[in-house]
Amino acid sequence: MIYLKKEDEIELIRQSCILVCKTLAEVASLLKVGVTGKVLDRRAEEFIRDHQAIPGFKGYNHFPATLCISLNEAVVHGIPNDIPFQSGDIVSIDCGVLMNEFYGDAAYTFALGDVPEEKIKLLKVTEESLYLGIGKAIAGNRVGDIGHAIQNHTEVKHHYGVVKELVGHGLGRKLHESPDVPNYGKAGNGILLKEGMVIAIEPMINLGTRRVKQLKDGWTVVTVDRKVSAHFEHSIAIRKNQADILSDHSFIKTSMKNNEDLLKY
Repeated sequence: MIYLKKEDEIELIRQSCILVCKTLAEVASLLKVGVTGKVLDRRAEEFIRDHQAIPGFKGYNHFPATLCISLNEAVVHGIPNDIPFQSGDIVSIDCGVLMNEFYGDAAYTFALGDVPEEKIKLLKVTEESLYLGIGKAIAGNRVGDIGHAIQNHTEVKHHYGVVKELVGHGLGRKLHESPDVPNYGKAGNGILLKEGMVIAIEPMINLGTRRVKQLKDGWTVVTVDRKVSAHFEHSIAIRKNQADILSDHSFIKTSMKNNEDLLKY
């Protein structure tokens, strides 16, 4: 079942998404060489609760943390730990909140310290693909148009691996709703996009093979060839002529500017 949202519901989702991005901005200000994921996770939970909201991921299907922190070859669902970050790390951070009965969801990938250009290029191309996918997220198009735009830019043009086991999703009163939003597909195929649909678009793109596996912790998904992966996510509402981006990465980018340990790309 796909739930079409009313305007007041979309605005509540927007508020949740903005809080997610402000939380990611707060985390970005603390993300430095020598800091640990658990430190970031504790601060994120404090920040969310200080804003009268609930961490959306903590306890979801028994996930143990507020943030998914996925390092280097980890694609998604990394569990924050006590291992200090090092110069050269690629750090993907995914966050969700529940506020006023609606979820928000967004993700961003950071480059910490001295990172090789080939990895920076992966981040740039993955972020570009997110906005190309969003560009196709309008009423009258289909889910396949979004995936095709992402796949064409990342896999066809740049020869990266597009993860197929993990996809974007609907968003609302539940963290994961219908429809699934794959990062691959054929233009003109799939579920019809209608005004009032709210979806999270989140390309997960690997430097090498698209193949992934899950670690024994039951959560962390890593690339089979252990090459790095990038992950960016926006939550959007479907409109007639242009997608309405409910999350706002500008908070994150502003925070990055003030952190000397993070590369600006």
